[in-house]
Amino acid sequence: MSKIKHAKVKNTGLIFELLVRQVASDTMNNRNSKALGIIKRNFSKNSELSKELKLYRSLHEEKFDSQKKAEMFLEAVLRTKHAINESGIKREKYNLIKDIRSHYNIDEFFASRVSNYKLHASIYKLFEFIESDDPKEYVNNRFAMMEHICTKTTTVSAPPTLATENKDIRILASKLIVDKFNEKYATLNESQKRLLREYINNVTNSATLKQFVISEASILCQNLNKIKTTVPSKVIRIKLNEVANLLTTMSRRNVIEDKDILTMLRYYELVDELQKIKGK
Repeated sequence: MSKIKHAKVKNTGLIFELLVRQVASDTMNNRNSKALGIIKRNFSKNSELSKELKLYRSLHEEKFDSQKKAEMFLEAVLRTKHAINESGIKREKYNLIKDIRSHYNIDEFFASRVSNYKLHASIYKLFEFIESDDPKEYVNNRFAMMEHICTKTTTVSAPPTLATENKDIRILASKLIVDKFNEKYATLNESQKRLLREYINNVTNSATLKQFVISEASILCQNLNKIKTTVPSKVIRIKLNEVANLLTTMSRRNVIEDKDILTMLRYYELVDELQKIKGK
């Protein structure tokens, strides 16, 4: 019985997400993006890679309100995956990795920490292996997928916040491909722009990003502590103190996630608004 292992270099969904991030970084820095060329060459409309990528996206995005519907959907996706030409997809993946290697350091390219990595890995294992390879792990991966695509309807919904809307980062990356950063996001203040530049430029360097975020969180905390002394409302001062305490926890993060970047963007805006009020 073989052990089911996740291979990043064969995970179509993960590779495509890393390529999109690279395009976003190149676009923001006014560089001709080699990653964009790689996408165009390898993910043409009728390619096997494009067909498989569509299945990855379906499992990422589709949601169902009943277990039966979710199970039927998962079975349909797996049948479609098995219908993809096996020799064709292997050949195209080989050429894709060869193309990436010719332009990037492959180890650095795959070093980026992706927030939905476990989901990518679960999909890959379901696509590439069968029950007999490792029955226990196969069941665990299938159950994880069922949990992801099967949602329960609730009567109370929490208000959306920047900290919880992880899809915003992917939307941001997609828009950066089409629009110049400074033109599209002219309404962001300089601190927010600087943070986003660091985030996109260092998607493959978690240590550098973490160091930058910790430094910025410390500055934000200092600014909040200065501003709160001028706020007359006791309730608002308490809330600002809570925000400052949350910022101090950034230094204890093992890794910086998408939600941390979105939270920082929100706090930059908060400080900006408070300074405007203070000025008036």
